[in-house]
Amino acid sequence: MQNLLVMKFGGTSMGTPESIRSVAAICKEQSARRPTVAVVSAMSKVTDLMLETMFHAERGDEASFSENLRRLRRRHEETCSALIPEEFQPEIRDRLEALLARFDRIVRGMAMLRERPPRALDEAVSLGEALSATLLAGYLESTGQTAAVVLGSEVIITDPIHGNATPRMELTAFRAKEGILPLLTGKIFPVVTGFCGATEDGHITTLGRGGSDFTATILAAGLDASEVWIWTDVDGIMSADPRVVPDAIVLPEITYSEAAELAYNGAKILHPRTLLPIAERSIPLWSKNTFNPSFPGTRIVNHTQNGDGARAVTSSKNVVLISVDPASASVNPNAVMARCLDAVARVNAEVLAFSSSSYRQSFCLLVRRDELADATRSIETALSLELNHGYIRPLDINDDVGLLAIVGEGMKGTPGLAGRIFTAISREQVNIIAISQGASELTIAIIVRRDGVEKAAKAVHAECGLGAAGLSPL
Repeated sequence: MQNLLVMKFGGTSMGTPESIRSVAAICKEQSARRPTVAVVSAMSKVTDLMLETMFHAERGDEASFSENLRRLRRRHEETCSALIPEEFQPEIRDRLEALLARFDRIVRGMAMLRERPPRALDEAVSLGEALSATLLAGYLESTGQTAAVVLGSEVIITDPIHGNATPRMELTAFRAKEGILPLLTGKIFPVVTGFCGATEDGHITTLGRGGSDFTATILAAGLDASEVWIWTDVDGIMSADPRVVPDAIVLPEITYSEAAELAYNGAKILHPRTLLPIAERSIPLWSKNTFNPSFPGTRIVNHTQNGDGARAVTSSKNVVLISVDPASASVNPNAVMARCLDAVARVNAEVLAFSSSSYRQSFCLLVRRDELADATRSIETALSLELNHGYIRPLDINDDVGLLAIVGEGMKGTPGLAGRIFTAISREQVNIIAISQGASELTIAIIVRRDGVEKAAKAVHAECGLGAAGLSPL
């Protein structure tokens, strides 16, 4: 189908009756122009509430999980009352009730078992998106736009890895075309639930962090879409976090690689693997603001015409540095590094930066704070023999650190860039603990003390001329 648009709306876009009306207006406007598919997240904070409810159920805390169930029901019933005209409410309430009752049954089953099986957890948490999709489709119907809820589990086929499934693209393309194109041909607006898929035999899975964004790009690839629009509550992808760097600007255009690096290094934008399905097919993606729809946003493509130098700076304090220091020359450092990285991979933790010493053969790796416990446990298990016999010193965990990443396709081969960046940081009296740069020269990752992250980000942003008042990027 030609000129197909896939749009995804995040939790804040679906968070209130007023915002859902804005989403519906965008959907109607675009579907009047060309074939359009919407993908929706759960209402803001609903996924967290569902996970907390299941945690209480696992612990057998009936008072807490019952109160959460009431909160979940009240949130959606009140939204339905404020959003849907009275004559349409009975049918929509019935649909919501069926979904809420299903979640209730799963939670109470967990309370009986005192555990949260991954398969049941995925099935339960996927209902958040089904609830929000029901509200949006119901409201569209009430305005005269024929709409239908399409469950992500019906059109996205994945492997059986619960909590972080990977799509099987050929099967998904077939299912998506079979399930969605007939709706578009029949002038029915599809509202697809994000975040979830299913195995070929029908077991519901979830797609991990950024799952609803991932749903949109998976469908765009499977349906041969012309564009993807990701609607959030910000105007686009910025040259830095405006809470840290006040004069940060919205970037009109960046590459898939730049966007992936920014996300990987802490920017709260698209998850890196979200971009893979569309990058392979050169499908452009726009990052837009639901609450400022006239603003053009940021376009993400394969190649841009940007000049030399950095494009953006991102920073994160949500990181921890793990250092491994051999105590004996008899230890094969390359084997230790390989086993350490394999141990981190086994628990699906991401290594944000890696640096090693050529003399002492010590090395350090940076991980996200919420992945530290799993990462250290896995490393200690993998290196247990060396640790127990003193061939490797106990792991050194430094949580007083932060990550600064400077990203830009144009940095490759730019003379003096690294020197200017380091000089800018040193002028702020911020000590650099470790540096990591890949062969592509797309990103320079710098680890500094936690209290110096913001000063370093501002200094580098200014030095590279990335702000509203700055010069052109280096």
